[in-house]
Amino acid sequence: MNKLEQLSKELKKEQKTWLVTGNAGFIGSNLTEFLLSNGQKVVGLDNFSTGYQHNIDDVLASVGEEAAKNFTFIEGDIADMETCQKACEGVDIVLHQAALGSVPRSIDDPVTSNRSNVTGFLNMLTAAKDAGIKRFVYASSSSVYGDSAELPKVEERTGNLLSPYAAMKMTNELYAGVFKRTYDMETLGLRYFNVFGRRQDPNGAYAAVIPKWVGSLLEGEDVYINGDGETSRDFTYIDNVIQMNLLAGTTDNTEAFGEAFNVAVGGRNTLNELYALIKDQLNNQFKIQNLKFKITKDPVYRDFRIGDIRHSNANISKAQNFVGYAPTHNIYQGMQEAITWYIENIGGEQK
Repeated sequence: MNKLEQLSKELKKEQKTWLVTGNAGFIGSNLTEFLLSNGQKVVGLDNFSTGYQHNIDDVLASVGEEAAKNFTFIEGDIADMETCQKACEGVDIVLHQAALGSVPRSIDDPVTSNRSNVTGFLNMLTAAKDAGIKRFVYASSSSVYGDSAELPKVEERTGNLLSPYAAMKMTNELYAGVFKRTYDMETLGLRYFNVFGRRQDPNGAYAAVIPKWVGSLLEGEDVYINGDGETSRDFTYIDNVIQMNLLAGTTDNTEAFGEAFNVAVGGRNTLNELYALIKDQLNNQFKIQNLKFKITKDPVYRDFRIGDIRHSNANISKAQNFVGYAPTHNIYQGMQEAITWYIENIGGEQK
């Protein structure tokens, strides 16, 4: 029995009410699905700025009619305090995923990003405190490591921040630490490292690299690599992120409160390796499904992108030691599952 299966078993013993902000998005919808599937009540909050109604519909269809009765949805913006207060009513645990993601987006428009990522974050933290909610788990980011050249990345050592987005996520961690010390809240920050998997949006100017590349290849379009392709990342499958959120939401280790944790696999792949892996996995799936389609094209290289970290690789021992984190998927296992989902849900020339 792996760690996620153990969590599933434990959750079913006691029903609690979880607030998942950003629940119409990629990570939020997956967390909502897992919680509902395991007998929990979920309040979802989203303003659909980057999330989609079809993600919520997909979750409710997946969990079934009975489990779906345990779901309440609030359409609203975390930048509005009254909305945050309403969402926190009767909640036991907060999983705060709502944000305007993307380093480039924050560089293009730091004010709008700050409204969601700092004002909205502080609103949620304050509303949770005022509602008497102790446990507050929130999404941070590997971008807080900035220009630190140290590999693997260790939570206690960060470098100079390279983007407004990184500054916003570091501000979240500072506020969470203050709320732990001042109000005795049980805050836990999760520094996500390049998460990928089902329901990740391939469209838009700020789409993450894996769904964007898969979508482009399925449509027969060029794939662009920023720089020489030797930039590396610790690509992390969605199931590992679900696990860490649930561990953070249920841990009784008081030493974990007020801390931030790397959420990753502890591996590192270059963009060139990633492109080759995606191409191979797509072609393997086409072969399995007897589709007369094969991807042969090479990527197109262009200039490095401002604000990007050159290399990212996580030390995950802190998460392992404090809350028992045990990743179930490396990039290869995760990609195999993700590619199957992408082919079925994104479409493209092969259909």
